[in-house]
Amino acid sequence: MKIFQLIVLFILAFLMLAGAFNHLYAPETYKEFIPDFFPETLAHMLSAVAEAAIGIALLIPKYRKWGGLGFFILMISFLPIHIWDLTKDAPAIGSKVTAIIRIAVQLLFIAAGWWIYKTYRIKS
Repeated sequence: MKIFQLIVLFILAFLMLAGAFNHLYAPETYKEFIPDFFPETLAHMLSAVAEAAIGIALLIPKYRKWGGLGFFILMISFLPIHIWDLTKDAPAIGSKVTAIIRIAVQLLFIAAGWWIYKTYRIKS
């Protein structure tokens, strides 16, 4: 089980760090997910900082618990964006089916964040 936990941690950390990089390198990737009322540059900066911090925290054993909590909160905060995207006539990426799959994956990510938070102890 320990190997599985580490694999999940490293995959999620990689996804967070890659997402942080991509928000700065290719922000147009996320353009359709940002509501019109929210400043686009600010959305990219906040997402990049949050994702980088969470990715790094997941890699450092002492901070994994907090990385899991951060991941859990971030995934919950992204869920409404995916639901909103599903309500569009043409979702940002792919079809309505793809949007539904993204919501299911988002729910798995939320569960994974909570699992990490509950599994890891704070190490001093």
